[in-house]
Amino acid sequence: MSDSARRDRLTLALSVWAVLVSQVLLYPGVSDLVQTLGGAGDLDAGMWFLVSEYAAFVVFAGLWGALSDATGRRVPLIVVGALGGAACYLLLSLVPSLGVGFGVVLLIRVVGGAFTIGAFSLSMTMLMDLGGGNGRNMGAAGIAIGLGAAVGSIVGGRLSTADPLAPVYGAAALLGLVALLTATVTDRSPNSGVRDAGDSVDDDRAGPRDILRKVVDRPALRVPYAFGFIDRLTAGFFSLVGIYYFRDAFGLDAFGAGLVLAMFFGPFALLQYPMGVLSDRIGRFLPVVVGSILYGVSIIVVGASPSLPFAAVTMVLVGVFGALVSPATMALVTDIADADERGAAMGGFNIFGSLGFLTGFLLGGSSAELLGYFEAFVVVGFTEIGIALVASRAVRRLATGESVAVPGVSEADD
Repeated sequence: MSDSARRDRLTLALSVWAVLVSQVLLYPGVSDLVQTLGGAGDLDAGMWFLVSEYAAFVVFAGLWGALSDATGRRVPLIVVGALGGAACYLLLSLVPSLGVGFGVVLLIRVVGGAFTIGAFSLSMTMLMDLGGGNGRNMGAAGIAIGLGAAVGSIVGGRLSTADPLAPVYGAAALLGLVALLTATVTDRSPNSGVRDAGDSVDDDRAGPRDILRKVVDRPALRVPYAFGFIDRLTAGFFSLVGIYYFRDAFGLDAFGAGLVLAMFFGPFALLQYPMGVLSDRIGRFLPVVVGSILYGVSIIVVGASPSLPFAAVTMVLVGVFGALVSPATMALVTDIADADERGAAMGGFNIFGSLGFLTGFLLGGSSAELLGYFEAFVVVGFTEIGIALVASRAVRRLATGESVAVPGVSEADD
């Protein structure tokens, strides 16, 4: 890999990191922020504040990806997405002085999410374009995601104790940084004219609709999409229910809850790259399937923690096992997708991931209110274990290069 490609890998990883920090900054103090913006500040209001952004992620992730594949341009779209997201955060900060209702706040979150997912998903797609090992590139994306979440949870908790709106200003500044960073990166989209060795691409460009149809008609992608859905479900669960749980069960403030959340995101971030490289060497099966089972078990243990130190230590284990799963799952997407449909394929992965976050917020919030915190952890933990058991055969066949039978779809369609 050339020096230019290595530099671009670092720059893109920093962009992914900055987008994640901008999101997670708001999580530790979400109850205080929602109250400042005119909401009730309870679990239900916090849930809808987070859900509104991820609903836009679901709708727009695939559209950004297909548009970038069709035009052969990713960098300008990332810049537009980042600047649009920054503008929406700045508008959100003006809400207390404008005197508008909480419904307008949710609308701003939807518009901001529509822009932000473009910057996030296409930055990850550009890492896919680099070549040099799919596990390695997705490991770089994973470490950026994990470090972004870790830094965001700690800094966001500290900022929110000073001023509930401070994380919003920080998020706007970070997305502005993303626009500046990605503007310096070489566009290696297969249709951009800059290609890595080994990429063989038809010179005839398909339209966004055709590209989306190709991705939809590729059943093998549903396997990593399913794992991405469940993995992000657990992340959404911790981002909402985990914060409330740590504050209610152990009497923590926003900063303290952010620190405990960082006990997960820290090892999750630091181990992403080596785990991605490991999956290149040993295959995807063990990291994805065995890692998911261990991940699910450790989530349940967190919910049963008798003390704060025990919960913190277990959160470290959650991070370790999560790091084993995440880059291998994303690498499966790159393994399966053709070079000229990477944007749509990663967009699809982020659609399912965003649906997972939404489900994590809704399932976690609802089960915690109806059943209790421990029962909510059990539900989410067994969901992670369940997908590993159900899809283990499909992952094994993908890892060995065999065609994959997907329920309801014949293998000939793959």
